[in-house]
Amino acid sequence: MNRLDGKVVFISGAARGIGGETAKLMSKAGARVAIGDVLDEVGRKHAKDIDGFYVHLDVTDEASWAAAMDATIKKYGKLDVLVNNAGIFVGKGVEDASMEDWHRLVAVNLTGVVLGTRAALPYLKKTKGNIVNTASIAGIVGSQLDPLYSLTKGGVTTFTKSTALEFGRKGYGVRVNSIHPGVIDTDMGQQTFAMRAKQIGTNDTEATKRVSTSMHPIGRLGVANDVAKGILFLASDDASFMTGAGLVVDGGYTAQ
Repeated sequence: MNRLDGKVVFISGAARGIGGETAKLMSKAGARVAIGDVLDEVGRKHAKDIDGFYVHLDVTDEASWAAAMDATIKKYGKLDVLVNNAGIFVGKGVEDASMEDWHRLVAVNLTGVVLGTRAALPYLKKTKGNIVNTASIAGIVGSQLDPLYSLTKGGVTTFTKSTALEFGRKGYGVRVNSIHPGVIDTDMGQQTFAMRAKQIGTNDTEATKRVSTSMHPIGRLGVANDVAKGILFLASDDASFMTGAGLVVDGGYTAQ
C-alpha cells in the first residue's frame, strides 16, 4: 500500500517541515526523491540523510524551475510526481499587510505553483504522472488571522481542480490533487501562534497554541507526518481514481 517503488519525485520546499517529512516518507516508500529549496545547507543535509538529491530552487523564478527540472532529469532520467509544497505565511490582516507582503505571498504561494506545474508537465505527460499541491484549510474556509494567505490557498484549491480538468480533457493522463492541512506544529505553525498572540496584544504563544489545539476536535495539533502520509497516498497508485480532489487533514477543524 502507498508504495512508490521506481518512481521519481520532485518536492519543492522540502528542506524541512511538511515537505521534509514527505521527502523522508517517499524515500522509505521506494521513491527516488529530489528536493528543491532555497535553504541550501539544510536541504543538502536532508537529501543526504534520505539518499536523495538536492537542487537550489527559487519557486518564484521560471529559470530556476527549468534548471531544477533539468538537473532532476539528468540525475534520474524521468519524473513521476511533482509536489508543489513551498509556501509562506504572513499573518497580517487586510489593513496591516503591505503590498510587498501581498506580492511575496502571490509569488511563492500562487506563481510558484503555476511555474512548477508548467515546468514539470512535459515530463509528467511522458510518465502519466501526477501532481500534489499543498493548499490549506484556509483555502476551503476563511482565515481571520491571514485573509491574504487564505486568498492564495483558495487559488491553489481551484487551480488544482481546473488543471485536473484541463489535463483530463487533453488526455494527458496526469492526475492533480491537493492536500489541505489544518494547524500543523511546524515552523509555520509556530508563526501562526506568534502572530495570533501579537494580534490580541500578548506574547504568550503557548496560550494561543492551547486555543488553537482546542479548535481541533481530535484533541491535538497535527504534525508534519500526518500531512506527509496524505501526500504519499495521493502520489501513489492507491489514489489512481482521484483527480481534482482535495484531501483534508485537519483533525476535524473544518467539520464544525
